Amino acid sequence: MDKLAGMAMFVKVVEHGSFAAAADISQVSATMVAKHVRTIEQRLGARLLHRTTRRHQLTEVGRLYYERCKTVLAEVDLAEQSASELQSAPRGRLRLVAPVSFGTQSLVPALVDYLHENLDVSVDLALDNNPHDLIGEGYELGIHIGDLTDTSLVARPLKPYRRILAASPDYLDRCGRPQKPEDLVNHMCLGHSYWRLQGRWHLVGPEGETREVAIKGRFTTNQGAALRVAALHGAGIALQPELLLAADLDAGRLEPVLPQWSYKPTPMHLVYAPDRRPTAMLRSVIDFLVDRFG
Repeated sequence: MDKLAGMAMFVKVVEHGSFAAAADISQVSATMVAKHVRTIEQRLGARLLHRTTRRHQLTEVGRLYYERCKTVLAEVDLAEQSASELQSAPRGRLRLVAPVSFGTQSLVPALVDYLHENLDVSVDLALDNNPHDLIGEGYELGIHIGDLTDTSLVARPLKPYRRILAASPDYLDRCGRPQKPEDLVNHMCLGHSYWRLQGRWHLVGPEGETREVAIKGRFTTNQGAALRVAALHGAGIALQPELLLAADLDAGRLEPVLPQWSYKPTPMHLVYAPDRRPTAMLRSVIDFLVDRFG
């Protein structure tokens, strides 16, 4: 028989004084109440009650067991109440992981806005460009840029990740402004060492046409933020996420290069484990991020 049900029935017997009274309260037979108590006694190997014709008295073991049962049942009630609260209002700690550039430039400001609206939620954000085992590492959410490989996760599409060309006005004044993709071969192009096809940029034009352009350069790094700084200091032309360069373009520190052309947009998804009953916190964060970046 279920241990918690047996505990709850035993507590009712003690608090109401008899099997019959506990049976009336629980709307079961007195025989069923007795069976619950007898099962507990057999499992413990000890008598819990001294049975008399009028009332049942606790044994020493019964008194200790009764106190422990009340504690356990109270904790169970608290756990269920807490779970219900989580289902009704955003509350708790959210763990999520995202790529460095997107996370720093776009996701962090969005999460701060979310926290202003949801005061009972806290966020633990990991920024890493390496793939993660979302479920195994205990993350509720992840931002994935690129093709999806884990089919066990739910994936909500976000706006594709767009990379554009930019350079400092100083560099362009010195070296000229490219008029067509093929002109890039005569420029210093800043390279990303993680890209699979080193020495080539695959660009998409205003009508969807594509160009594969050979590039050369003297500066390569594994972080987009470092390429941005190199471009700001006149080292060459950077091909970086639009969101990473937006503030510099608005301020005139960088200038668009071939503004009608960009790197092939990369799919971006919000990914999370399937759950038929997600918490209110998780539902609200998902809705917020899809609304902001979808």
